[in-house]
Parts: sequence; structure tokens; C-alpha cells
Amino acid sequence: MGLRTSASLVGIAVLALVSCGGDGSSPNIVSAPGSETPTPTPTPTPTPPTGGTCSLSSRQAWVLEELREWYLFPELLNESADPADYATLETYIDALTAPARAASRDRGFTYLTSIEQENAYYASGETAGFGMRVDFSRSDAIVITDAFEGAPAFEAGIDRGTLITAIGRSSSSLRQVSDIIADQGIAGVYDALGPSTPGTTRYFRLDNSQRLAGGAAGEVVAVTKQNYEIPPVSPRFGSEILTAADGSRFGYVHLRTFIDTAEAPLLEAFAEFEEQGIDRVAVDVRSNGGGLVAVGELFGDLLGGGKAGEVFTRITFRPSKSSSNEVRRFLPLMQSIEPTRIAFLGNERTASASEMVANAMPPYLGADSALIGANTYGKPVGQIAVDRADCDDRLRIVAFQVENADAEGEYFEGLAETMPVFCPIGENPFAPLGSTQEPLIAEAGRFLSGGQAACTGSLAAAARAPQSLTLNPPAVLPPDATAAQREMPGLF
Repeated sequence: MGLRTSASLVGIAVLALVSCGGDGSSPNIVSAPGSETPTPTPTPTPTPPTGGTCSLSSRQAWVLEELREWYLFPELLNESADPADYATLETYIDALTAPARAASRDRGFTYLTSIEQENAYYASGETAGFGMRVDFSRSDAIVITDAFEGAPAFEAGIDRGTLITAIGRSSSSLRQVSDIIADQGIAGVYDALGPSTPGTTRYFRLDNSQRLAGGAAGEVVAVTKQNYEIPPVSPRFGSEILTAADGSRFGYVHLRTFIDTAEAPLLEAFAEFEEQGIDRVAVDVRSNGGGLVAVGELFGDLLGGGKAGEVFTRITFRPSKSSSNEVRRFLPLMQSIEPTRIAFLGNERTASASEMVANAMPPYLGADSALIGANTYGKPVGQIAVDRADCDDRLRIVAFQVENADAEGEYFEGLAETMPVFCPIGENPFAPLGSTQEPLIAEAGRFLSGGQAACTGSLAAAARAPQSLTLNPPAVLPPDATAAQREMPGLF
């Protein structure tokens, strides 16, 4: 989950705020000496050479050098870690950042990824897989929380609220999910779902009977992983004007991820809100792990009508890199609205750029800004990217912290402690998004029409003790997570 930076900040290329992983049209890129900065391309990831500049020892030396220069928490860098003790670059990075992880400052946010994969994802949402997001809260089934239009899972009849009760490589080898979890835990489910390689086919037994939209149980479908593009704003439910229980209207926008292709649908959504005189908005960023800072800034500008020149965010690097610090101010557009009340819908997978946008609003709206749902992940830091192009290595380094106009940027335990209003309420994965049938959206309608007093379960900031907040579970990441899976935990 993460935030990414821009060329203007580091004098190199671009910034990002992602859950595990900017401003600009591609992620922050710092090229290794002698290499060229790559441009986004959907071509397959090349196999790195095994010798020369791509030997494990040379890559380890490169990682340590870049972390020494850029890491936001240099005092927490474990430079005593012996490279010879680690068989992979990933485990060495984990050892170097272990003290920051123990201090809950870098929970896996510094990592290695593929240049090709990440560029393709941020440019167009391109990735490979089934095109569905899952929840593992049940021991007897996989719960589908979203399915992407045009992707293989959706085309096979899988959608939000579908339960996958059995998985197999053929219709005759189906194995109950309950048995897989009992024998092997969630790791067994990762293995059963297979690698993210196009052409990988799995058979699923589905149960659609619990969806509010209706459906049957017992159907077996074959789904083959393919390359596809993630629509950041759903064409089905991503933008709506809804009616609250008291008859008042409010805007609803659901953003899946902060990538370049989110710009056009966000502009279209807010143009409709502005035309219809909407001044109360529900911003649904559940399970949105973040992405490009530039898209977060656009979102802020669309919510920033009447705030031209006011501080949106402050981006702060370590003292030795303070020349890269930046203050970003609201730049309202013709599509911008002037909200009188905003509800942010979040959960434990809401992180980074999503949290940045929500955190920017309380200085101006006070108790007319709320978090609805569950506590967020807690990632007020972002990454730059340093590239070693010959090896297809992109090192994402936690390098900056994000604060709002009131200098609030310590929400490492999530936004539930810092948002003026927190209305905790449970989700119903069987209810459709974009509808007040869904509990969080209904609660948002109550808050937007009646303020904090109208929430069914409201906690004022002063009444919240850290121990009363739900602990964030670990992100749903398979061992070989792709760039897209890091940004969208639970994606398969």
C-alpha cells in the first residue's frame, strides 16, 4: 500500500502513496548509474541476468547504498545485517528494515518489485489474474468483495457476494475450501488459486444464494487467468447520486485504486455532482491501498472547491533531504464542488493515498468529516522508487511522510484516532456497492444528512482509546505478490 513522489520533489522522476509500495504519470523512478529511466509498457517482465551487475551481492550492495541515502528512518536501519546470511534480496531488505517494522513505522512498505509490472499497472491498471478481490474471514469459503468488469471472473458469473466453496484444477478434482484451510491455512488457498500466469485455469464451485441480488448455489465454473485492465471507477456503481433515509441527496464515488486512468471517470463524476448541486459526498475507499500521489491530489482538488491556495498536504523527507520537501495546495477545477460534509468509507485495507485524502479534510470541515466503517491501515508515509533497469529491479523506499494543514501525520495506527468523527459499522459483502442497501453507504447517508448524532455507532475523537480500536489484520498478500496485488490486497 503506498504513496509515490514526483520528479519535482527528488529531482529525478515521480512520487507515490501506496499500501505496500506519486505525483506524475508514472511511479517515482531513480535510475541506477548507467541505466535509462524506463517508460510504462505492458510487455512481459524480462528474466534478469544471473551474473555481473545483477548478482545477488551487487544488488544487495545497491539496496544498502540507496537505503542509507533515502530511508526516512535512518536510525532504524539495521546496517549490521550480514548480506551473506540472506539467500534472496527480499529477505535482506526485510532484515535491514526489521527495526522500523518492529516500531510500526515500515510494515513492509520498503520492498522490491518489477519495473515492467508496476509501470503497466500504474499506466492502465494492467495485470494478470482472475480479476476478483477476496476476503478470507470465513473458514468454509472465499468471499468475493469485488469483481472487475471485463475480467475473467466477472465474465464467469463471479461478483461481489459470491462464495467460492471449492477449488480444483479440473471439475473432478474439486477440493472444499474448508478442507484446504483446515490442512494448510490461507497459504494453501494461495497455492490452490495458482500463479498469476495467463493461461492458468481453475475450477470453482460457486454459491450465489446469499447475495441480495439473488442467485443459485452449486454451479461449477472454469476460469482462466488472463491479462486485463482494472477499471479504477466501476462503470456499474462507481459514481451515483443517492437518496438518504430522510430524502436528502448525496453524491457517492467509489475509487478502487489511485492510477492514471482514474482521472477521466473522477472528473466525469464530479462534473455531475457540480451540475446537480451536490455538496455532501460519500467517498468509498474501502480496500483501496493507495497509488499515485498525483491522483490523490486530483481527488483533493475535486473536493476542494472554495479552498484555492489553502494547504492540502505537506510532504516531508528526512532532514538530509529537506530540499525535497513540498507543500501541495488546493487547485480547484471547474468540476470541483464545495462540500459541506464528507463521509469517508474505509476498512483495514484502506491505506496511503486514500488516507492522505481523508486526512486532508478535517482542518476545514471539522466534525463535518467522518470515517465510516472500520479503522484504516495506518500509512502516513510514502515511497520513492529507485530503478536498476538491467535487472528489472525497482526498489520502493519509504522516504517521506504526509501531513495535513494542521500538521497531523502520525496516524500509524489508522485514522480512527484522528478523524473528528468515527462511525464504526460492519460491512455486508452480500449487499451491492453503490446502493443504500449496503450498511456503510446507508450509515454515510445518515451522517451526511444529520451529522455525528445521526450515526448509529458514533465515537467522538476524545472518547476513543487506542485499545478500543480494531487491530489491523495483515494484508492479504501471496508470497509472489505482483505489483497490482501490493496495491490492491486481496486481488487474484
